[in-house]
Amino acid sequence: MLKSAELAAHKRLIALAGQPNCGKSTVFNAITGASQHVANYPGVTVEKLSGSCSINGSRVEIVDLPGTYSLTSFSPEEKVSRDFILHDKPETIINVADASSIKRSLYLTFQLLEMETPVILDLNMMDVAVKKGMTIDAAGLARELGIPVVPTAIKRGEGKKTLIETVDKSISSGFTSDFKVDYGPMEPAIEAVSSAITASTGAFSYPLRWLAIKLMEGDTEVEKLINATMPESGKILDQVKGEQRRFSQSQGESPEKHIAYARYREADRLNAAFITQKPMTSKSLTDKIDAVVCHKFLGPVILALVVFALYNLSIVQGYKITNYTWPLLAKLRIFTEWIMPDPGFITEPMIRSLSLWFVDSVNALLNYVPIFFILFSLIAILEDSGYMPRMAFILDRLLARFGLHGQSTLPMVLGGVYVGGCAVPAIMSTKGIPDEKARFATMMIIPMLNCLAKIPLYILIINIYFADHKSLLMVFIATITLMLALPVAKILTMTLLKNKPSEPFIMELPTYHLPTVSGVLKRALERIWMFLKKIVTIVAAVAVVIFALLQFPGLTDERKAWYDDQAEVAMETFHKKMANTSFGEALTTNDSAMELILFADRYKNARMGAGKAAMAKINTRFKLENPTFHAITTGKGSKEAKKAKRTLKKLSQARKKLLRGIKQEKIRNSFLGKFGQALEPVTQWAGFNWRVNIALLSSFAAKESTVATLGVLYQQEADMENQSLEKRMKEGEKGFTQLHALALLLMMALFPPCVATMITMKIQSGSVKMMLISFGYQSLLGFTVAASVFTISSLLGLTGLQAMFGFWFLALLGAVAMGFINPKKDITI
Repeated sequence: MLKSAELAAHKRLIALAGQPNCGKSTVFNAITGASQHVANYPGVTVEKLSGSCSINGSRVEIVDLPGTYSLTSFSPEEKVSRDFILHDKPETIINVADASSIKRSLYLTFQLLEMETPVILDLNMMDVAVKKGMTIDAAGLARELGIPVVPTAIKRGEGKKTLIETVDKSISSGFTSDFKVDYGPMEPAIEAVSSAITASTGAFSYPLRWLAIKLMEGDTEVEKLINATMPESGKILDQVKGEQRRFSQSQGESPEKHIAYARYREADRLNAAFITQKPMTSKSLTDKIDAVVCHKFLGPVILALVVFALYNLSIVQGYKITNYTWPLLAKLRIFTEWIMPDPGFITEPMIRSLSLWFVDSVNALLNYVPIFFILFSLIAILEDSGYMPRMAFILDRLLARFGLHGQSTLPMVLGGVYVGGCAVPAIMSTKGIPDEKARFATMMIIPMLNCLAKIPLYILIINIYFADHKSLLMVFIATITLMLALPVAKILTMTLLKNKPSEPFIMELPTYHLPTVSGVLKRALERIWMFLKKIVTIVAAVAVVIFALLQFPGLTDERKAWYDDQAEVAMETFHKKMANTSFGEALTTNDSAMELILFADRYKNARMGAGKAAMAKINTRFKLENPTFHAITTGKGSKEAKKAKRTLKKLSQARKKLLRGIKQEKIRNSFLGKFGQALEPVTQWAGFNWRVNIALLSSFAAKESTVATLGVLYQQEADMENQSLEKRMKEGEKGFTQLHALALLLMMALFPPCVATMITMKIQSGSVKMMLISFGYQSLLGFTVAASVFTISSLLGLTGLQAMFGFWFLALLGAVAMGFINPKKDITI
């Protein structure tokens, strides 16, 4: 074994390439183990998964290239895979192929060989091939291709040792293959283009035959490469055009079709020569399952049940788990309170306020980790089992009418097609959509769906104004967002995104597999870690900005003096009542009274969630710390103690009332508050006042902030302290009707994405422009819909329910009409 320094000096580079659903990730995990790193390829949103291992004393870096069917430049996955091979020049490529479908897999193998890189063909999933009655002559296939061919069943631990030994030999020898696909009548054209390139440069660092083939295919990325690196690029490309034209005229087909057909014919020949297939006496298990799962009528029903189960297990059951995880997060807040400077009676050090705000903002997202863990685990099960492609297959016909893709299904499910998704993982999952136009359109409509963070406001408003029609309103919210999102997607693909490249829906339906527990857990944890790393820190940073906007410029000196006077009155009343008790000597100053309040708060926090045994220890500890304060706080031991406890409670209530008043005034006079008031002349058309405006503005950081902000704004009187927010808001907004409530629900449903979603959109799209456009059009759409429904319904004298039904039917008609518009006819705006 080499020492670490020697290993670093001998580090080598190999890559794994393969088509989707070939078991490539299983091979990667088996070779690298836990030594893995996830990043993004520069300039794109495709994940780069790399790992390392030691092979015969050399440190080997292994890069798992994205799953791709070919090495053209139609999708980001194809482009980054090809660019990595060309520019990073791995010493060996392990081409992982599905042994049960070699003919299809060879299409990628041929392209790898044309790039003149050492290739090892890993015939993975041999166990599946055997079950299908296939016999593969691996040695004969190796002789024909001129490369090592290693049969494996990595999931069962078979062939791993042989594969690693073959990699070691490949690194040592650096062998390449002389195998070439015979393109028949195109060979003279390929030779002519190759000669033109050689004549122009003399020497070239890229594979010459591969360049010529790609130019004949009309690959635009290779044409750009020629333009960027060759002095006589124009002359070369003119010759290529001439060769393409002559070939099409003489053969009656386009060069790219001829190249594809030639590769398929060669794959057919090798399949017939080296693979023997026993006749199957019955249908395979996969075919039997697909007969039901992909059935014309049963398929959609089963899909609906799967989606319901996905929601129920992750959102409903996962939310129940947060009842157990939230106390842990609450303890983090308590710990923060403990280490920060103590607050005053009506003042709080800025560092304490900021720290607690920061912790609350982070906790709001950390609270969803159990939901995400279940969600990501279920997604991994759907992916590994092979059902995910079936979902896309079933829904593609419907989604295609609106410019979307079959693989838009999962992101829309995660985003909240019904109610309770999350836009962050939904947008993250769009990277699996190969069609760039559909991928961007999907990203830009996901925030219109019903994420989990919108639900608190939905529930609040429905409980206040639609208490007798809760189910009806939830169905309305779930369906109206989808009926608006689909036409928006259609409009985006016909206008803003019309020049984005588009691909036909080609979906392989792989063999069903039983997912492994380790594989599912590993992928779920990887996605959770990426979520925490990329999102939480950014959201926390933005929360600091929101904090500043809600805190400054603060109270005027006059108002500060008024609150100080009120605080002094409360303290004087407290001291006067305590002076007549035996506790009076311990509470002669305002500082001692504040120490008592803090003691009572710490006692209350310590009791939270404690059992009987723990309570006894807590009482003993606090009694030893300060017997007098403990007696007042518990009110036990004497009538005087009970009376002192009531006096303390009144002081605490007076303090809370003053703190609420200070908070409300700070918010109203803050930069964000003044902005909310400035918007009233416009937002009044949707029925919103400054309080609603502030709540909506605060939700830019996180949608959960809407209800939290309303909780502050409508917490006005001491006698309302124990009332629910529903009652407080109903009392505080007596002029609000069902129509006001409907407009607010529509605004929230179509509201712009929160900061976490916007950042995720920037990360996945690689474009600040797309992020800003998404924010802008949703702001305009949400307000336009809310204002139109409120204003028109008010003029017509409609109730909230009448307006809801009318708008729902209009949206349905609009969605159906948009579905029948020919998507091939783009519109310029």
